[in-house]
Amino acid sequence: MAKHANNGAKPRITLTATDHERLSRLMLAASNTMPDLAADLAEELDRAHVLPAGRPASGIVCMGCEVEFRDDTTGRIQTVTLVYPDEADIAKGKISILTPIGVALIGLAIAKSISWETRRGDVRRLTVLSVREPQHTEVPPVADPSAVASGAEVHPA
Repeated sequence: MAKHANNGAKPRITLTATDHERLSRLMLAASNTMPDLAADLAEELDRAHVLPAGRPASGIVCMGCEVEFRDDTTGRIQTVTLVYPDEADIAKGKISILTPIGVALIGLAIAKSISWETRRGDVRRLTVLSVREPQHTEVPPVADPSAVASGAEVHPA
């Protein structure tokens, strides 16, 4: 169902060490409930070049990044954020890694293309146009550490 079309060699993909580790765990967890997508994700994880820990993935589609891509079949350009399943919200442009297009996008560099198969079995090709790295928000300092230990909510002033 979600297998990538095998139109020649796939482009090289790159993952951060953190993404590779988390996606490996997600793939194992999804193997019983979504075996086709889990197998596709496993294939991508197996062929990925993994960056050393702490090294950012500049210009590479990684988890939490905003990516603009073109559906080369239709010419339509979309901007989405690639997220974990519990964060997915298609109305807000947040697509799950556990979708055929999410698996296709992960690890691609700007200007790289890949063929993939939709859930309906249609073969599509997409090209990454731009990538905006995830915004890492700073956790505000805790005013009263004992409040956190007790489970109380702490709101920054």
